[in-house]
Amino acid sequence: MQALVKTTAGSGLTLTEWEDPTPGPHDAVVKVAATSLCGTDVHIYRWDEWAQRRVHPPRIIGHELCGHVVEVGRDVSLVKVGDYVAAESHLTCGACFQCRTGQAHVCKNYKILGIDRDGSYAQYVVLPESVLWRTDPDIPPELACAQEPLGNAVDAALIEDLTGQTVLITGCGPTGLFAAAVARTAGAATIIASDVSDYRLSLAKQVGVDHVLNAKVDLPERIAAAILEITAGEGADAALEMSGNPAALHQVFQAVKNGGRVTLFGIPTGSVCFDLPNEIIFKGIRVYGITGRRLFSTWYRLAGLFKAGLDIRPVITHSFPLREFATGFDLIQSGQCGKVVLIP
Repeated sequence: MQALVKTTAGSGLTLTEWEDPTPGPHDAVVKVAATSLCGTDVHIYRWDEWAQRRVHPPRIIGHELCGHVVEVGRDVSLVKVGDYVAAESHLTCGACFQCRTGQAHVCKNYKILGIDRDGSYAQYVVLPESVLWRTDPDIPPELACAQEPLGNAVDAALIEDLTGQTVLITGCGPTGLFAAAVARTAGAATIIASDVSDYRLSLAKQVGVDHVLNAKVDLPERIAAAILEITAGEGADAALEMSGNPAALHQVFQAVKNGGRVTLFGIPTGSVCFDLPNEIIFKGIRVYGITGRRLFSTWYRLAGLFKAGLDIRPVITHSFPLREFATGFDLIQSGQCGKVVLIP
């Protein structure tokens, strides 16, 4: 098969011939219909410090996918040949404290598709049946392959109810945009979004954001004043930090009202210091760290949101054949895109 492989320790990827995968007793082989690019994959593509520590070539990368089951192992019972599926990228151990108490999304021993085992940037991928998610055939591949990162946004936005609330989202990358679409579908009253890119702020408007603020143009105090004006001086009920930018991290704690909640999803590149008494403690703020998705409650919730009208089409801005992967990575690094999809 054709596969996109990190062949050696260095920047870039290689499109090459690779051995077709075969299933173990509890595995299924999926013919990949579409697979989307993720920021994690950009780290591996660039071969930055994190990737050098974490990835051991050769490795087929990629972890966001959908496709059809074409072969199953002898003991597989959850899926059958022909099923249209997506996949959870976290392969959990099932035995640690977290897995056995309903917190498998923070399993102590999890492995990640495309990092710890060969991933989805290929014509075929082999996966344990336990991570496969049967998907509505009416959802086209370019949307169905994004269910994994969309699940991050569902968990980030809906870890508490936000119906009728004012929501601030800092960072309009794909997951921030997904979170805005989820908040809109879930009944948020007012959605405010900030980013440094006019391109991505325009996408935010397309998924239902009411007010956009350009953090590159406006000074932090002007953005703070704008948020207070929009919220009649109260501040946001909930703030979702999706960028990892230190200035944005401070902004969400300052912009949320007393007794509000802050969800942290964006990853800073280093340590960030906070004024804990004034930014968090005295305001009585609830803080949630989001990693991955709740297994599998978030997936069920996502299926319901699609039925309720969740529309992520504006976020899927580009699609390329697998051989044009470099164009996709260049777009992501330029910031002039939403979600980029590759078609094997």
